[in-house]
Amino acid sequence: MPLEKLETSTEHAWGLWHITEKEDELIGQISRFETIPSHITHEQKRLEFCVGRLLAKILLEKVSGTFEGIVKDEFGKPFFKNNNWHLSLSHSYPYVGAVIHKSKSAGIDVEQIKAKLLKIAPRIMHPEELQDAGSNETKHCIYWCAKETLVKIYGKKDLTFAENLLISPFELKNSGNITGRIIVNHIETAIPLYYEVHPGFTVVLNQ
Repeated sequence: MPLEKLETSTEHAWGLWHITEKEDELIGQISRFETIPSHITHEQKRLEFCVGRLLAKILLEKVSGTFEGIVKDEFGKPFFKNNNWHLSLSHSYPYVGAVIHKSKSAGIDVEQIKAKLLKIAPRIMHPEELQDAGSNETKHCIYWCAKETLVKIYGKKDLTFAENLLISPFELKNSGNITGRIIVNHIETAIPLYYEVHPGFTVVLNQ
């Protein structure tokens, strides 16, 4: 099992999985709870589905007992069946991340560091964020992941990245804490976030 990261506490747990398995190695481990939806036909997407469920199962069983599967709401946000812990999943093949929280909405995002993030940055980032990130691809990736994490915490799709989701400037390290803000109807909510930089990708989640 290529579980690269597993951290748990009484209120919070998260993990990171590097996919190396074949589908037939994974499907038997989730077949009691889940079946891969028929519309998911791409091999990598099917693997991500399986690993996301396995990782969520491992995390929940570490802190809160029995895993019975996952359902999604009308906005696509995942929830555990018959368990009140909050869940978020992310995948950027070959990596899958998951985070769970006991009492607050969860968010996590995994993204590969790519030059194309600089091209889309003017559409999704506030001018202060653009100035802070400069031409650093890793920083741009963290900003992207942080905003995606905030979207998942908020749980709906009606947000504008450059206006409703803001990230405070930060000093780039291998890992660190940053502050995100969700601004809706002039109400601002500060969200503590944590990031890690890995070879070729970054991960951001709420604490």
